[in-house]
Amino acid sequence: MKSGVHELQSIVLKAAEKAKKETINEPAPETPKKQKWPISCTVGPGLEGAIACESSVGYVNGAKGWLVYRGYNIFDLCAYSSYEETCYLLLHGKTPKKDELAQFKERLFDYTKVNNVVRRLLGFPIEEMSVMGALRLGTNLMRSRYSDFDMKQASPAGFDAVGADEDSFAMETVPLGSNHATYEFKPKKRRKKVKLKKHEFDKFVGEEAAISLIAGISAIIAAVSRVHNGKLPLEPLPGLSHAANLIYMVTGRKPTPLEERVMDIALILHADHGMNASTFATLVVGSTLADIYYSVGSGVAALSGPLHGGANEQVMKNLREIGSKENVAEWVNKKTAQKSKIAGFGHRVYKAYDPRARILGPLAALLSEGDPEKKKLFQTAVELERAVMEKFGEEKKLFPNVDFYSGLVYSALGFDDELFTPMFAASRVAGWTSRVLEYMDNNRIFRPRSLYVGEFNKKYTPPD
Repeated sequence: MKSGVHELQSIVLKAAEKAKKETINEPAPETPKKQKWPISCTVGPGLEGAIACESSVGYVNGAKGWLVYRGYNIFDLCAYSSYEETCYLLLHGKTPKKDELAQFKERLFDYTKVNNVVRRLLGFPIEEMSVMGALRLGTNLMRSRYSDFDMKQASPAGFDAVGADEDSFAMETVPLGSNHATYEFKPKKRRKKVKLKKHEFDKFVGEEAAISLIAGISAIIAAVSRVHNGKLPLEPLPGLSHAANLIYMVTGRKPTPLEERVMDIALILHADHGMNASTFATLVVGSTLADIYYSVGSGVAALSGPLHGGANEQVMKNLREIGSKENVAEWVNKKTAQKSKIAGFGHRVYKAYDPRARILGPLAALLSEGDPEKKKLFQTAVELERAVMEKFGEEKKLFPNVDFYSGLVYSALGFDDELFTPMFAASRVAGWTSRVLEYMDNNRIFRPRSLYVGEFNKKYTPPD
């Protein structure tokens, strides 16, 4: 690798400038403002287009190709920030001071040592489980220190926030409910802040729990990966960053400064991304006042579904199947004739080039230098992008998404394909926990409706 760490900042800033030029004609969004609830919006199947809550954690603008954390553009964070600082930003809503960041890093490192969880996890046949399956189990085992929450005498805290699982509509009135819905929103002036009651709910929905999850999920993923490769789990090393320790705990070697910084940027890029399926699942469980460990566990479960995670694994399979850049055209024509989707292209939100892919592409190029096999895969990816963009890009706005180059980056860092989706979880847990903590300030249990399209007045007939 001829290029050094000092070039990474330049690479990110060049990507930012290119993104700005390509979307300059797209109108900038209006300044965000508080909404008066209830609000009107167009909703499609699967709650597509529905607005469930307000948030200042993260923002995505598909037309402009924007990804924003707490007001900061993703390009600036990748150029100047670190994953630890980004986690602090997401959790607290502000960047940390020097002493605050040092303390946060220390706490994060301490929570990365999850020996008791790993010991319990090794009691299960994790060598036969997928990494995501073992991670779902490990997330639940992490909460064992708070096992009293599951005891018969324990009960969830009672909160002043509206949260009862009651119907606000006359649900049986066909087809859309009663003419005047009965909402239970409290006016802002009278709405009370969430107050803790007898049960120590702050053990579960608090900064310490969030930090333990951010640290612990990475450690569990690394431990499972080691076992899958016939090796013993490793503890984190003092003095290494979270990104460097993640590489070390997986591969057993200290990363180069370049690898460490690339891993850091990859973690920043995946830390939050609006109300996606796993984030929504996390919030739904959190809104019931189940603890944050179960909430994050539901996020992991949602991410394990092939429609949410795993596309980067498929991209790598495709690149290996293609073999070389010379075979790309024939492969694309074959897939087009079969009307098959090509993994790594298109996004439900972005109608411009995914800003994460803009950064990951050059990083993959940087890491492939000096390695003929990696370089061959990268060149194949570049040619595949060119071919797909030439065929569909302008008409369908089918741009590479975050999955297209992320697998190449992780593979170059020494990670097996089975770790690509878990790496997403290792990063996204920062966004999951930040949004749960934010939502708890004005918690309201999620309660969407379904439209009944069945029959009425059917006559019961006994089986005989």
